[in-house]
Amino acid sequence: MTHPLPPLALTMGEPAGIGGDIALAAWTRRGEGLPPFVMLDSPDRLAKLATRLGLAVPIRIVSSPAEAVELFSQVLPVLPVALPHPVEPGFPNSANAVAVAGAIERAVKLALAGEVSGIVTNPIHKKVMYQGGFRFPGHTEFLAALAVPQSGREVMMLTCPGLRVVPVSIHISLAQAVATLSTEAIVAVATVTARALTRDFGIAAPRLAVAGLNPHAGEGGTMGREDIDIVAPAVERLRQAGIDAIGPLPADTLFHERARRGYDAALCMYHDQALIPLKTIGFDRGVNVTLGLPVVRTSPDHGTAFDLAGSGRAGADSLIAALKSAAEIAANRARLNV
Repeated sequence: MTHPLPPLALTMGEPAGIGGDIALAAWTRRGEGLPPFVMLDSPDRLAKLATRLGLAVPIRIVSSPAEAVELFSQVLPVLPVALPHPVEPGFPNSANAVAVAGAIERAVKLALAGEVSGIVTNPIHKKVMYQGGFRFPGHTEFLAALAVPQSGREVMMLTCPGLRVVPVSIHISLAQAVATLSTEAIVAVATVTARALTRDFGIAAPRLAVAGLNPHAGEGGTMGREDIDIVAPAVERLRQAGIDAIGPLPADTLFHERARRGYDAALCMYHDQALIPLKTIGFDRGVNVTLGLPVVRTSPDHGTAFDLAGSGRAGADSLIAALKSAAEIAANRARLNV
């Protein structure tokens, strides 16, 4: 198999979580069409973890991503990251937070320079990162600051086989999500989503289903006027801009199998409205994709799972899906020369 594009960069995430476990397990399944990747991680940590898990994964330090493609079939190539505190699976230490953030920052620089075709990020633990001085709400916002210093809007999409969802608001409380919802925000997120569906997923004429905020999309205003005053005008503006959008639609009937055949992505008004159906339908195969960035970024759609770290019980399916998705998006962008 030939790989005309540079390899992907896979960041270590929270080193006491399952990122290392699933990265090692994914490499052992490289015969399943896995695209080549280079890890940004501690080689010593990975070697010790492989021994603990009983996985025969030879680790090779490389000096550049370019070395990874030829080596990948035989060894796991690693761009070394120094961890100031020893790692015990399941027991995070905020002293390593700067190194975790540094790995992400280096991956973005490699992607902007064209040395890797995309970034796949293992999960971080926000509380541990905050304790170590991290000042961003999450991965998505950090990546946007790194990749687009004068950013317009970054958008989080979650995908699994048969469903793509996009929440208008992400890492804020439900009260804040409702209070800050606006026609302008819906239009902005939907516009980025429609463009990304064409650029990244090869859908020439994307169809967007826009969920209502209230039960039954407000039921004609009897359960709140937000869907009449905020959501419906956004849908109308999108249609006037040439985007195939319908809504507001009742969220409780938007995600069954027949309904999902009618759209390419569902635009949801808040975090859980999007993530509950996604994780119900494809919990083990969910992928987080950041839209609106100049670099490709995906991530497995799960957390650090400290209770599974180092046990050999963490499944790698979501990470494998994220790696394959990143490679497909990079290939689509390359075909369009964007």
